[in-house]
Amino acid sequence: MKVLVINCGSSSLKFQLIDSDTEEVLAKGLCERIGIDGGMVTYQPEGKDKIKKQADMPDHTEAVKLVIESLIDKENGVISSLDEIGAVGHRIVHGGESFSSATIIDEKVIKAIEECNDLAPLHNPANLIGIRSCQKIMPNVPMVAVFDTAFHQTMPKKAYLYGIPYEYYKKYKVRRYGFHGTSHEFVSKRAAEFLGRDINDLKVIVCHLGNGASISAVKNGKCVDTSMGLTPLEGLFMGTRSGNLDPAILQFISNKEKLTIDEMLNILNKKSGVLGMSGVSSDFRDLGEAAHEGNEQAKTTLEAYSYRVAKYIGSYAAAMNGVDAIVFTAGVGENNIEVRQMIGEYLGYLGTGVDKDKNNIRGEEAVISPDGAKVSVLVIPTNEELAIARETVKLVG
Repeated sequence: MKVLVINCGSSSLKFQLIDSDTEEVLAKGLCERIGIDGGMVTYQPEGKDKIKKQADMPDHTEAVKLVIESLIDKENGVISSLDEIGAVGHRIVHGGESFSSATIIDEKVIKAIEECNDLAPLHNPANLIGIRSCQKIMPNVPMVAVFDTAFHQTMPKKAYLYGIPYEYYKKYKVRRYGFHGTSHEFVSKRAAEFLGRDINDLKVIVCHLGNGASISAVKNGKCVDTSMGLTPLEGLFMGTRSGNLDPAILQFISNKEKLTIDEMLNILNKKSGVLGMSGVSSDFRDLGEAAHEGNEQAKTTLEAYSYRVAKYIGSYAAAMNGVDAIVFTAGVGENNIEVRQMIGEYLGYLGTGVDKDKNNIRGEEAVISPDGAKVSVLVIPTNEELAIARETVKLVG
C-alpha cells in the first residue's frame, strides 16, 4: 500500500508518499506560503534532485491538488494515478484525553479534534484544514489521525496533574499532555530492536532534541512521564522556547515592560530558549561556531542546555527506579556531537557515559556508550513520517 503522510501547518503542508511494503519514501515535499503571495512547492522524487516551482495556493485544497499533480506528473511523478494512494495519514498535534492511539477519521473524530483547538490553537485548526482539504480531493480514500499526544496518555495521574486547584483539571482539562509522541514511541521501540531486547522489559529515556525538544520516560513500552506539558512550552528550553521557569517571572517582566500576557507568551515561545539566552541564534550549529570563536554567552548557553537535559535524565531514572537505555534523537540529538558529549559527562553515576570515539557520528544508529557500560547510550534517528504510515496501515491495511 502507498500511504500519503500529511503534516499541515497554518500556511504550509509537508508531505511524504511511502510504500508501506518496502517502507521506502517514494517522494516528499513541502508547500509553503499557502494563502500568501509568493507560494512555493518543493517536490523531490526518491533518487532525484529537488524540484521547486512558484505556485499560487489560495488555500490548502489547492496545495493538496498540487501535491497530487506532482506525484502523478509524467516526467517526475512516482505513481500513475490518484488511485494508487491507499490511505492518508495525518499528523495531529493535540488529541487531549480523547485519543490514546491513532484512529480512522470520521465526523465524530473531527469534532473531537476541534474540541482540542483551545489546547493547540496554532496547530489543531491547521491540521483540520489539511484533513478537510484531502477529503475534498480524495473523498473515497481512508484517512487516519495520528496524534502527538497519544503515546503519552499512559502517564499516571501523579505524573500529569499540576499542583493547582483540581477544579481546573475537571473544568478545563489543564494537565500535562506531552508532545512528539510519535517520535518517542518510534525511537523507544527501535532502540529495543537495535539492542535485541524486549521493549516490554526495558526502561528507556528518549531525548528528542531538536528546535523543539522533549524527553520521555518509557517503561515496558509505555510512557510514564514526559517533559512537555499542557503545551509544547514546558520542559527543556529549546530553539526559541523558554521551557520551565518561575511563573512569577511573567508578572514581573509584564509589569516592568508594560506587556500583556499574550505579548509575554510570544516572547516565551518565539524569542527565548537558546536564541534568547545566547543572543546568537536558535540554530545549535551557529551556537557551536560562536562558542568555538570565544563567545562566552554561547558557550554558557550550550552548557546550560546540556545540564538541563542531564537533570531530566536523572529525574526519569529515579521515576522508573532505573534505566537500561538513554537515546538521543531528532536534529540536535542525532547530529550534535558536542552536546551529546557534554550531556554524557553527567552520566557517570549511572555507570555509563559517552565514548568520545564512538560519539563521532551524525545521523546514524549507533551505541555511543563505553564498552561494558551498565546503561546503553544510543543515537537512533527518528522517522515520524514512517511511524505515521505504520499506524495508518495498521488501521486500514
